[in-house]
Amino acid sequence: MSTGVIIALIVIVAVVVAVAAVLAVRARGSAHGGRGLKRRFGPEYDRAVARHDGDVKAAERELGGLVERHGGLKERPLEPAERERFEARWAAAQERFVDSPREAVAEADRILADAAGARGYPDGGQYDEQVAALAVHHADHVQGYRHVHHVTRFHQDGGARGGEAPGTEDLRAAMVEARALFDDLVGEGHHRAPTTRPAEDSRTAGRHEGRSGFHLPGLHRHQTKQG
Repeated sequence: MSTGVIIALIVIVAVVVAVAAVLAVRARGSAHGGRGLKRRFGPEYDRAVARHDGDVKAAERELGGLVERHGGLKERPLEPAERERFEARWAAAQERFVDSPREAVAEADRILADAAGARGYPDGGQYDEQVAALAVHHADHVQGYRHVHHVTRFHQDGGARGGEAPGTEDLRAAMVEARALFDDLVGEGHHRAPTTRPAEDSRTAGRHEGRSGFHLPGLHRHQTKQG
């Protein structure tokens, strides 16, 4: 066997080994990426798989793309005065639920959009991009934002997209769910004990529950339990 043939065989073997090594690394990276995405996105991972009718690879491509677009986003800390303003707005919206549930949920939608924008996320006018970025950094609670936004859009569109109009209980559930993301954005992710406000006083709690089915103290206990 000539020297040239031997060299050619060596080169071919080296190429085959190199290709096999690259494929093995990619396979390990893909598997690790899947586990990493599931761990990072939690409930959002399951929702993505459901959106793609069980196609895990398609879901992971979607989530991987979100990480590429928004993974490097650095949240801007809120100034104390900003935090106080957002907390006051949320408290007012929660109080408003007693008499105007729809308006209260719509305000919660606006507050979350404004709070996310203040933290450095895409502007609230870019809802889809804002939610996508929030899904990367607040995967456990971003669904609450979707919930209040969906309910708000339903009423704004007059139910044109079909479906049953959300009742008071669904509106209450939307507020409860959205509060978790609000606490993440405004309260640094810590569920704090609520401050006492007139509407939460024992003299008025019964009136609230009787008029709207929305018992504020019960809502707060639910939040504290989750924290």
